[in-house]
Amino acid sequence: MEYVTRIVIIGGGPGGYEAALVAASLGAEVTVVDCDGLGGASVLTDCVPSKTLIATAEVMTTFDSSYEELGIIVEDDTPYVDRPARVVGVDLGKVNRRVKRLALAQSHDITASVTRAGGRVMRGRGRLEPGQAPDGSRKVTVTAADGSSEGLIADAVLIATGAHPREIPDALPDGERILNWTQVYDLDELPEELIVVGSGVTGAEFAGAYQALGSRVTLVSSRDRVLPGEDPDAAAVLEDVFRRRGMNVMARSRAQSAKRVGDRVEVTLADGRTISGTHCLMAVGSIPNTEDMGLEAAGVKLRDSGHVWTDKVSRTTAPGVYAAGDCTGVFALASVAAMQGRIAMYHFLGDAVTPLNLKTVSANVFTDPEIATVGYSQADVDSGRIDARVVKLPLLRNPRAKMQGIRDGFVKLFCRPGTGIVVGGVVVSPRASELIHPISIAVDNNLTVEQIASAFTVYPSLSGSIAEVARQLHTRKAGAE
Repeated sequence: MEYVTRIVIIGGGPGGYEAALVAASLGAEVTVVDCDGLGGASVLTDCVPSKTLIATAEVMTTFDSSYEELGIIVEDDTPYVDRPARVVGVDLGKVNRRVKRLALAQSHDITASVTRAGGRVMRGRGRLEPGQAPDGSRKVTVTAADGSSEGLIADAVLIATGAHPREIPDALPDGERILNWTQVYDLDELPEELIVVGSGVTGAEFAGAYQALGSRVTLVSSRDRVLPGEDPDAAAVLEDVFRRRGMNVMARSRAQSAKRVGDRVEVTLADGRTISGTHCLMAVGSIPNTEDMGLEAAGVKLRDSGHVWTDKVSRTTAPGVYAAGDCTGVFALASVAAMQGRIAMYHFLGDAVTPLNLKTVSANVFTDPEIATVGYSQADVDSGRIDARVVKLPLLRNPRAKMQGIRDGFVKLFCRPGTGIVVGGVVVSPRASELIHPISIAVDNNLTVEQIASAFTVYPSLSGSIAEVARQLHTRKAGAE
């Protein structure tokens, strides 16, 4: 009788379900243990819902900011002198119902894909039991919602349990006025005055989206600027856009507490100042879902933050136990989680595998304009971690941008001074998530600025700016030589 390798995956997010598809395709017996629905937070409460909401906001922003310049006339019955600045509105209840519907449909599609591939999906919470059997296998106990439990024997276990929103003790969400990012989709009416606490990626995305939808937004940042972890030029552009569109951006202002005061929320800052609004969104980071899983007792090393330590092929410190996704703290991106999960299965099942290389990861902040990055950053260059030439070209010079009324944004490339090999890039523009791909290909394949510059681009196009930046870098390189 032929032996079949048994794989148990705890967590059904991108790291878990992508690993399941790979393992099943390689002939393993796969069980995915999940308590909320396949897709995880990425599909159900985070990436898919937020980007669906942002898609509506993007239409609103594009219309509000460009319709007059592009010559579009909006006919209504409002007398000219009384016409408000905003000529379109939004039904947030309808938007959120669509958000939830799309998220649920995506989760069902993923479940169907895993099942069709031959995987088994179990609803419940998984716990890794200590020790290994003489044959090297491990045991996972699955506890269902009704309290019943079942033991699973696995030759390899993948931990892909994700993370949940971090909370401030004096600003606990109530799901009505004080919210975390998983609760905003229950709102039926647009917040009139929204306070967003936290200016990282999540805070900036929601602040920009709700401002576009029509809320008056105050963004509370404990740092000197919004998006402190992003390219400083890109963050400066976005903060300028936020302020220009009427957002109240409060830098160097740490929130200490938030409390309900009737139908309003009062946020108290560390310096004693208070801010009042109708709603407050807490976006102050996340905490890995690694508690009460028996990980340390099973030999899995956790970092001080609670994240699972992994190497570049997703192994933990416990033999036969791998980890992927936000619970590892490597890079909070669905694409990275999926890659970690796939790498884990390829490695354990003996297929060819390339270790995870974070310098080829492309990432995007879904604000308006979007901020897309790949490879080495401006911080790497400024700190001396890499010697690179840098050229930044504003989109204002791009003919397609002029035609579309795009005023804000730029393309920036980093290349090695001797060889001209592209090692990083930043794009700030509408749909920067689409424009970063040619730069990602260049970084991943060690292409030179000369190769990028010599490739044809459509005229006029925003991607033409990528070729133009490459030409400028190539000219500077040639001049230096």
